[in-house]
Amino acid sequence: MMEMVLITGMAGAGKTSALDALEDIGYYVVDNLPLAMFDGFLKLCLEKGGRYSRAAAVIDLRSCHRFSQLAEAYRYLREHYREEITFRMVCVEASVDVLSRRLRTARRGHPVAARKFEGDLDAAINFEHDQLQIIRTTADLLIDSSLITAAQLKDQVKSHFLQRITDAMPIQVMSFGFKYGAPLETDLVFDMRCLPNPYYVDYLREHTGVEKCVQNYVMDAPESKEYFDKVVKLLKFLVPLYIREGRPQLVVGFGCTGGQHRSVTFAELVSEELRKADMHVITHHRDYKKNK
Repeated sequence: MMEMVLITGMAGAGKTSALDALEDIGYYVVDNLPLAMFDGFLKLCLEKGGRYSRAAAVIDLRSCHRFSQLAEAYRYLREHYREEITFRMVCVEASVDVLSRRLRTARRGHPVAARKFEGDLDAAINFEHDQLQIIRTTADLLIDSSLITAAQLKDQVKSHFLQRITDAMPIQVMSFGFKYGAPLETDLVFDMRCLPNPYYVDYLREHTGVEKCVQNYVMDAPESKEYFDKVVKLLKFLVPLYIREGRPQLVVGFGCTGGQHRSVTFAELVSEELRKADMHVITHHRDYKKNK
């Protein structure tokens, strides 16, 4: 079942921030989608699937004359695709006074003021505000951004559309070998070269840290157990802080000499612990096959 989130509302209220929040958690997003192309966009997403199976789009008065047109089209498409698509609508608004202050200091003007009201900003804001009631009654989520920041708006959207708040920030855990160069994309790097090395054990040399025999050898050392416990505790402390700051992802690197034994062991076992803590973890071993 495909998911489609329609974001609409008033200019300057934060529709783009809401769209960014959905992109951060894995939705395929389109800003300022013409209403006439909405049906075609849905058909494309259904046909392609994959990354298009969770989609979001902003449609507002830039592409339709009145919100009643958008509400009518939304109701029709929701009924037409009821067996294939789950629809949800987000309406973002703010008070007239707040929007007037925001738009008077913004680099870009109100999108319909020049076209419909000869540049009269107050007239454009009041027109949108008067039109909005029909959307309010249709929307699944109403957000008034008058007294909140863009970051708080994003948090509201994420909390509404995420089953787990930790999904807001995928954690990529990777292993690598320092002799092939440290990866530039890592946010945190832990050096495993201080731990016992299975490379010097003949029967383990050709194995890797994804295998239990190597993991058991590495983790048998007291210093490995202590290092592991400290790393896991540190990450469990840091991840909520990174999520709160709105970070889109966190890349954690574990390195050893060749990227085959110790780093792979820690990447595997730390990933397992973070998943137990209900975190969204992707594990990648960059170099573990290069020595074979």
